[in-house]
Amino acid sequence: MAHTLARLSLISLLLLGSGPLLAKGNDLPLAADLRSEVEIARKQGGPLVIIYSRRDCKYCETVKRDYLKPLINNPRYRDHVLIRQINQDGDAALRDFQGNPTNHTAFTASEKVKLVPVVAFYGPNGRRLADPIIGARLPDFYQSYLEEALDRSIGELNKR
Repeated sequence: MAHTLARLSLISLLLLGSGPLLAKGNDLPLAADLRSEVEIARKQGGPLVIIYSRRDCKYCETVKRDYLKPLINNPRYRDHVLIRQINQDGDAALRDFQGNPTNHTAFTASEKVKLVPVVAFYGPNGRRLADPIIGARLPDFYQSYLEEALDRSIGELNKR
């Protein structure tokens, strides 16, 4: 009994310690190692999709909730895309596409992201596969913008 309680306590501590990597509410998994994550996406046959977000951005919440989270269950895309979040106002540790250490804020600045939300589509070595979707745009058309960028990204990957 004591052994089981000790193991449960250890597991709880490990989970709490990795808190920044866990998704909360509408948040998606945080990017941690872009070189590895883009390779996983490539093996799945699709892009690494990154949403650049902020804690105080209501439009970011809408894009995550209404468009990106549903991709996880969409049979057309769920097995082909990997979605990660980078917080413009976050200091979570991150490895860039070359494996260099950085953090979310610095990487966002290096990608010249000023306004959020931005949804970007990456392939091997951090190559952009389609134009990013900047802002929330018109709700009636956002899904078609997203699908068009995903299809273009998958097509670019298949050219290789």
